[in-house]
Amino acid sequence: MDSHNISEKTDQSPSRVRVKICGITSVEAAQAVANAGCDSIGLVFYEKSPRNVSMEKAAEICASLPPFVTCVGLFLDPTTEFVETVLANVGLDLLQFHGSETPEFCKSFPRPYIKAIGMESVNTEDDFKKLADIYTTAKGFLVDSHASGKAGGTGKTFDWSHVPQNYAKPIILAGGLNPKNVANAMQACDVYGIDLSSGVESQPGIKDNQKITQLMKEVHRVHCKN
Repeated sequence: MDSHNISEKTDQSPSRVRVKICGITSVEAAQAVANAGCDSIGLVFYEKSPRNVSMEKAAEICASLPPFVTCVGLFLDPTTEFVETVLANVGLDLLQFHGSETPEFCKSFPRPYIKAIGMESVNTEDDFKKLADIYTTAKGFLVDSHASGKAGGTGKTFDWSHVPQNYAKPIILAGGLNPKNVANAMQACDVYGIDLSSGVESQPGIKDNQKITQLMKEVHRVHCKN
């Protein structure tokens, strides 16, 4: 991905890129992420994921967060009953849907949501709009390298030139980001936020504090240059 042309940020870019670390599985990891200056953590409620957390552990993690660090729950084609049960037991601030959930399903819960868009078959902004425009109530869209409606967390990047640059709602970039390539990613496309999981891990589900620290140093370095 180093072959991407580096472009200047536009005047419409946020003053700083928001950072979310997903796949948190322990209170210690959540606190380390918060202490590093990240804006948000993600908890995975999908049994097939190595980062899946129980509702009991998720509630403990959310309760441990300091003010101004948000807690996001990630789901993939869940039942209504499952999401409602999680919300009744875990202090989530935001929902993140990664599957084939309908707009009606996504907006049926008493929390705002973001929708993941798989970029595997997205080549133009029109392609993206066809997938995103139906989710009129979404707070924003997460773009990842997986196929549409499939699970993310592949650890693979995609062509960042396909990320929409002037879409009406916030775009969060995911897919294969790590401390070594995040500066290129941030400068190659204007996005509201970035979302990392495997790129700051020592093994699936285990976050690496050194990698998280290095990530934030790179984020701040790009901001200082701009």
